[in-house]
Amino acid sequence: MKTVVYPGSFDPCTNGHLDVIARSAKLFDRVIVAVLVNHTKKPAFTVEERVALLKTAVADLPNVEVHSFSGLLVDFMKQVGATVIIKGIRAMSDFEYEFQMALTNHALYRDIETLFIPTSKDYMFLSSSIVKEIAKYGGPLNGLVPEALIPVINKRCAER
Repeated sequence: MKTVVYPGSFDPCTNGHLDVIARSAKLFDRVIVAVLVNHTKKPAFTVEERVALLKTAVADLPNVEVHSFSGLLVDFMKQVGATVIIKGIRAMSDFEYEFQMALTNHALYRDIETLFIPTSKDYMFLSSSIVKEIAKYGGPLNGLVPEALIPVINKRCAER
C-alpha cells in the first residue's frame, strides 16, 4: 500500500488544494493531508479548525485522511510510513521554492521523494491568501472553495 503525504497550511482549504488531493487519491492507495502547525504564523483558522474544514471537504474521498503535525515533515513521514510528498505547483515561483524543499527533505531522509503535481489551469491563480482577501471584503467565494466551507470562511474573515 503506497502512502503519500500532501502537506500545507490550508488556511483555508481551496478548490486548488482539493484538485491536487482528488488527483492524488486516484493515483495512490492512501493520501494523508497534513496540516502544518506553524508557530511563527498567525493563521485565520486554528489547526483544529483547518483539520475539520478539510475533513468536510474530503469526506467523499475514502482513501484520504487529514492529520496535523508540527516539527519536521520528514519525521511525520516516518511516523505514518510514507515515502512520497505531494506538492501542488501553480507557477515557476512555486517550483523554485518547492524544489529547494524537496532537496532538503531528501537530504534529511534519503527514502523520501517529492512528486510535483501541476494545479489544474482553473486554479492556477488561486491561493488561501486570495480567498481570505476576497472574503474580508464580502466578495463571492463560489468556485474558489468547497461550497460547504463558504459560510465558515466568510464569518471568520469578516471578524478579522
